[in-house]
Amino acid sequence: EEWEAAGRREDPRAVALKALKEVAPSVFFALLVIAVSFLPIFTLLDQEGRLFKPLAWSKTFAMAIAAVLVVTVNPAIRLLFVRTRPFAGRPRWLASVANALLVGRYFPEEKHPVSRVLFHLYEPVCRFVLSHAKATIFAALLLMASIVPIFLRLGSEFMPPLWEGQILYMPITMPGISVTEAQKLLQTQDKILKGFPEVDKVFGKAGRIESSTDPAPFSMMETVVLLKPESEWRKVNGRPIHHEALIEKMDQALKIPGTTNSWTMPIKNRIDMLSTGVRTPIGIKVLGADLKEIDQIGMALENLLQDVPGTRSIFAERTQGGYFLDFDLKRDQLARYGLSVQEAQMTIQSAIGGENITTTVEGRERYSVNVRYPRELRDDVDELNRVLIATPSGAQVTLGQVAEIILRTGPSMIRNENGLLAGYVYVDVAGRDIGSYVEEAKKKVAGELKLPEGYSLIWSGQYENMLRVRERLKIVVPLALFIIALLLYFNTRSWVKTGIVLLAVPFSLVGAFWLLLILKFNLSIAVWVGMIALMGLDAETGVLMLLFLDIAYQDAMRGGNMRSISDLREAIVHGAVRRVRPKMMTVMAAMLGLLPIMFSHGTGGDVMQRIAAPMIGGLISSFALELLVYPAVFYIWKSRFELKGKLAGS
Repeated sequence: EEWEAAGRREDPRAVALKALKEVAPSVFFALLVIAVSFLPIFTLLDQEGRLFKPLAWSKTFAMAIAAVLVVTVNPAIRLLFVRTRPFAGRPRWLASVANALLVGRYFPEEKHPVSRVLFHLYEPVCRFVLSHAKATIFAALLLMASIVPIFLRLGSEFMPPLWEGQILYMPITMPGISVTEAQKLLQTQDKILKGFPEVDKVFGKAGRIESSTDPAPFSMMETVVLLKPESEWRKVNGRPIHHEALIEKMDQALKIPGTTNSWTMPIKNRIDMLSTGVRTPIGIKVLGADLKEIDQIGMALENLLQDVPGTRSIFAERTQGGYFLDFDLKRDQLARYGLSVQEAQMTIQSAIGGENITTTVEGRERYSVNVRYPRELRDDVDELNRVLIATPSGAQVTLGQVAEIILRTGPSMIRNENGLLAGYVYVDVAGRDIGSYVEEAKKKVAGELKLPEGYSLIWSGQYENMLRVRERLKIVVPLALFIIALLLYFNTRSWVKTGIVLLAVPFSLVGAFWLLLILKFNLSIAVWVGMIALMGLDAETGVLMLLFLDIAYQDAMRGGNMRSISDLREAIVHGAVRRVRPKMMTVMAAMLGLLPIMFSHGTGGDVMQRIAAPMIGGLISSFALELLVYPAVFYIWKSRFELKGKLAGS
């Protein structure tokens, strides 16, 4: 536009190349900074790494390639295909259409329809800010300080709830339940769950298969609840009932005496159990040398924490809750009848325990054939005492004559962790974030429970994963910020300019934390991924803002128009106000690309919203504060330090 206004004296390609050289280095480094800002995500491990690394790889490759294209292919395409001379041919209407589509019109920035509106709104504000530079910076510092109480109010969790569309109900009852009672209880639970109109199918399981990967006793049940499409659910205020409210109603309907409920989702449950061994959001591992003492500590924790706000259910494993039937053989009586210990044990195994004697073939199916006494001859101790054992002489004696049958309790399953015996306490939390719950629970345990010497507690589950990731990010995020600062210095060749650009990071945290508070989102891995991505976007907007201020300042210096404080202010106003449209375009393009994510629903929507929320809030506050604070900081830097005493009126 300036080339046209000057009479088109220079070669248009030289003018375009000059403009590209002016902007391209800053754009190149801005894109490079965005790529570098994702480096912390590559250090994530386990499930969080598998979830977010594909995002980081695709974003990094896209930005790195864009950084190369912006200084190679982009200038070539512009010089080859951008036409500056209008078409002049007949018919005129065709030439007008061609000019509108292929040439376009270069408006003076003051006459551009969008810029005129932005100038009218922003120029008075910019001049006011320059007149009250110190007060503006002080107000910005107060605003940044406001995020401290907000940060302390936000909850914390490992992963946001990734709704899978199905429910896994995992109740626990006391150990020692029989097969028959487990079957009855399971059928009762399934019948209640199937009575909900939102439920399509229910499939329950008690016990375990012949595998070491699922050591579940009869007391630990699992029921997969398959739900109907949400359109068929009951309506609350015109919308389908929320799945958390549905789970709460199911939990109230399944308050069966002797059972403790816990609710999760099928895939999430398997991941949690494989990574930490705990199937509830929070687990407490009691480590020590004596199972009886571990059992007592677990029950003390159960009683202590059930009143902590947010506890939906809590259950301590009864490590000593297994029931055993022991046959203590009387060796003197065995010798009296000419029996060996092995012969007595074989009779016990075959008559009471059952012995596979053959396999029946039913087409492609195979079934083992097991022989033992019928249930009514082995269902109590008196009947077991009457089991007959054949002697070598052909006579038969009863089992009660050669053995004493004793009922004993002991460990149903022995856990070993870090070289010590272990017992688990399962805590299901609802209506509260995991981080604050554990902090309150830890304080209560520390104040009211005294552990014996040699015993310790490990807070596990999602809390353990959250701590692991937090410690890792404490190292890699500052390292990424240091690399970003180096890249900005290589671009600006000034530590002062680098510091000004990095001011965008705390500016963006204001909007990010405020929006998280409004949406009631907890701090999680997804939120921190959004924060990390925001660092790169902050650098991009900050670099462009500083670039336009610097260009206006250098133009005024070269033109000899920097003789007084008012000249400096006018140069800053020109750089800030006259370039507000491209800055607005940069921010709005990023923000509009993220807005659809905030309205997404279904599987994965919860995670994506927590990534996008800090980016959207951060872009808003960062852009607003850059428009207000950058001119003030730039003005104080130039007038008080770089040009101190050189300007009239200073």
